[in-house]
Amino acid sequence: MIADSIQLPDDGSCAFCAYLNGTRPYTILARDEVTAMLITREQRGVAHLLVIPVRHVETILDLSDEEAGAVMIAVREAARVIDRAERRPGIAVWQNNGVPAGQSIGHVHFHVAGTLPGGRTEWGDVPELSISETEALADKLRAVRDDLASE
Repeated sequence: MIADSIQLPDDGSCAFCAYLNGTRPYTILARDEVTAMLITREQRGVAHLLVIPVRHVETILDLSDEEAGAVMIAVREAARVIDRAERRPGIAVWQNNGVPAGQSIGHVHFHVAGTLPGGRTEWGDVPELSISETEALADKLRAVRDDLASE
């Protein structure tokens, strides 16, 4: 770890790594050798995605240059998919490093979410979707992602 002073969450084994290796069920919208795009079960916007590096990396300070570039391209792709699929008037992107900043999983991740009908995104408690619900959302978003890739 490169970060010297960031207080990381004490979350035991990494949930994101478990999702990526298939030991815990989760909806993966897209994945390549460097990045993955997940559909979070806690939808804080209209289509709320997570973009992560495939390699376990705790904070943004620890990303390699290749990972940093690939992650930002994937964040842009997630925003484009949300824009085309959901037609939101805004898209929020946020990323937290360290417990005081709100990081709850010790694997760097970017949130990308379309705004809610009244604007903004939800920061409080939100219902957790089932895997079948996130898979249905993934089907819709994959079709849009495929259309964008063919343009």
